[in-house]
Amino acid sequence: MSVVEAEALVRKRNMIHRNHFNLLIIEGEIDMLNFDKSKYLEVTKGALSLREQAEFIIDEISNKGFKNIFLIGSGGSIAIMYPFEYILNSTSTKPVYAKIAAEFMLMNDKHFGEESLVILSSLSGTTQETVAAAKFCKEKGATTIGLVGYEKTPLGDLVDYKLVNFCENDFASDSINLQLYILIFRLMHNNNDFPEYDKFVSELQSIPEKLVAVKHVAEGKAEEFAQKYKDETYHMVVASGNLWGKAYSYAMCVLEEMQWIRTKTIHAAEFFHGTLELVEEDTSILVLKGEDETVPLIERVEKFAEKYTNKLTVFDTKDYEMDGISEQFRGYLSPLIMGTVLQRLSVHLEDKRNHSLDLRRYYRTVAY
Repeated sequence: MSVVEAEALVRKRNMIHRNHFNLLIIEGEIDMLNFDKSKYLEVTKGALSLREQAEFIIDEISNKGFKNIFLIGSGGSIAIMYPFEYILNSTSTKPVYAKIAAEFMLMNDKHFGEESLVILSSLSGTTQETVAAAKFCKEKGATTIGLVGYEKTPLGDLVDYKLVNFCENDFASDSINLQLYILIFRLMHNNNDFPEYDKFVSELQSIPEKLVAVKHVAEGKAEEFAQKYKDETYHMVVASGNLWGKAYSYAMCVLEEMQWIRTKTIHAAEFFHGTLELVEEDTSILVLKGEDETVPLIERVEKFAEKYTNKLTVFDTKDYEMDGISEQFRGYLSPLIMGTVLQRLSVHLEDKRNHSLDLRRYYRTVAY
């Protein structure tokens, strides 16, 4: 069976079983490996419950006026910002810059100043570089918003505005992502870039249950991948558009940091400018395919990989139904959908490889 035929078979299987899965989810008859549904819903609904507070913050800042937006973070928290940088650049006229905290403080960015709006996130509120960046921004007179998981934190105490939604590491990205959807899309709405805001955020309120359904549909493929590639020593992870940040974070924060697997992240637009020469018939290529304007870039990589490797895996957000979410919004939500799928992949890699996602040799373990 060819790679194309195999992927088509998986899609067909998903389509056949999706309604069955959804029914079982409603009836509570399916348990997933290492997944606490009640905790997940508590975290995601908690993030969405901050809508009124988030809108108040953005409306106040919009009325005051600002020149540009800086999205600042470190590691996984900057990766979360990259999709929103892409969305703002492709949807809004407001200039936006996603910056790695430590570098940002050293580079003397000429676009940054007291008329800048800065959004930072840190679940613990203690990430050293992010806290330092918040202090730096405050000293420059910029307006700051912090997203944290606890009421009293160094980051929360520094910023002008904070949003607090308690969660633990396993669902931190879901919490931050949902808050950012409200904040960023409200910013665009107030800038007359996104008149569909009310409809979008109203539909977003039902997203937690829909993402649980996505997890169930993705379960089989995630387990299959983990079983097949549990001993793989190297992966290429390819994405584009608003999924580039997701590829960046999954390769670095999960496959490298949490599983100690050598991984290279490649933007689909750059794949043919060097990386293609490393592709052999046993090279594992993991393609993250979304629904924004850059799909042709991903499809070009996909077609090439189908010819030259026997280890191509494509995760496509189109394979996952989102009943009640308008077609016009699906592209914006691709990072959220893909993140949900990859969470299940992580759990099964942990299980099949017998390598805890919490195990570290150096990160926050030794001085550096």
